[in-house]
Amino acid sequence: MINQDKKEKNKFSLWLLAWPIFIELFLQFLLGTVDTLMVSRISDNAVAVVGISNQLFNALTTLFATVASGAGIVIAQKLGSRREDDARTVAIIAFKVTALIGLGLSVLLAVAPRPIAVMLQLSPDLLPLAEIYISIVGGGMILAAIMTTLSTAIRSTGNTKAPMYTAVGMNIIHIILNYCFIFGALGIPQMGLTGVAISTVASRLIATLVLLVIFLGAFQRRIGIKDIRVFDGKLFKEVMTIGWPLGVSMANWVFSQLAIFSFLAILGPLELAARTYMNTLESFCFLLGYSLALAAQIQIAHLYGAGKTKEAYSSVYRALAVGLPLVTINALIVVLLGKHVLSLFTSDSEILALCASMLWLNLLLQPGKMINMALGNALNAVGDTRFTMVVSLFTMWIVATGLSYYFGVSLGWGIVAIYGCMIADEYLRGVMSFFRWRGRKYLKTKEEALKREQGLAAGRTSESGILAEA
Repeated sequence: MINQDKKEKNKFSLWLLAWPIFIELFLQFLLGTVDTLMVSRISDNAVAVVGISNQLFNALTTLFATVASGAGIVIAQKLGSRREDDARTVAIIAFKVTALIGLGLSVLLAVAPRPIAVMLQLSPDLLPLAEIYISIVGGGMILAAIMTTLSTAIRSTGNTKAPMYTAVGMNIIHIILNYCFIFGALGIPQMGLTGVAISTVASRLIATLVLLVIFLGAFQRRIGIKDIRVFDGKLFKEVMTIGWPLGVSMANWVFSQLAIFSFLAILGPLELAARTYMNTLESFCFLLGYSLALAAQIQIAHLYGAGKTKEAYSSVYRALAVGLPLVTINALIVVLLGKHVLSLFTSDSEILALCASMLWLNLLLQPGKMINMALGNALNAVGDTRFTMVVSLFTMWIVATGLSYYFGVSLGWGIVAIYGCMIADEYLRGVMSFFRWRGRKYLKTKEEALKREQGLAAGRTSESGILAEA
């Protein structure tokens, strides 16, 4: 038992969980960067279409990420409390439900891309490109749904390396296909943005198949064809109790970002392209921080399930101690090198001028984002997802979105004002989450439940002893 506990502790250590997640996220960031760089060779209009389309896809992702994220937390909690079969059942249920949601989204995006593009406030000259990109990449949303669930379930078992290796392969394939389709290499005809869309779907398909093979053997008892019928209403309710507020929180973020991108579209194609380029640079800043926050969530959920509340409480502060300096240094590097990097993407002087004004603001944004990510994930890990939902509803729509429109569009202060409102939102959510975590509400409830269980166990032991003596 001691060796088993030591093995579990090592498996769920913060660093061992975090570094493969970082590599995986970095490669996803690389995928996005290469995408943007290659697409910029087509046109700045193509970059704008990819940027706002991806915001749409991120928004729709919340429909299945609700189940996947809730399932990931429950899986880690069940494994922490040594309930392997329950964790396995939760993973199977999440896979089936998210696949059905993804299928529905794929059909919708494939058959109605133009009305959706119009809804996003895209200018008429961008609509033909958007229609192509949304129909192809959106038609493959079922792959994104399955990938999200499989990666989350596998990571929650403590195996963060498998999704990392899969991401390596997916990125390599995607880059090669992008190059072939955009530049007409290896005898493949040049297909522009259509080729980029096909490349995205093809690389996701291969990654999904690899993750599926890993998922089938992720638990002690292998998952088989017969398990497709497995369903447990009580466990699914447990997943959704954690998952639906988490899904609302994610939906708040992505839909508020989608709204902000729509505001930028109102300001003009230059502002929209500038924000898309800045998204790429921002991703570099918080990769390590987000990796630590995600690793802390898995670790805290596992410790919480095992009843180790004191260790769970301190875990988030260890993540912050490492993450805050890292994101700050990364943001400073972006300030110093940002102009040179951006010149690789575009030569438009107006776009570069807009991005330059946002580089220093990004230095203010990233520490707030790190605090918010770490503490928000910690609260989610113990099941306090309703609090994070309420906070996100308040700050994202009033501060990040409402004030962005008022200052950025109505008053005409532009993209800098919008960026400032996003910074205010991150810090406000971070501060509120800090005070909630310090209150230890869910941790105290867990401690009281453990004391009651220990008391009942002691009573049963005492009763057994008396009967034995009699």
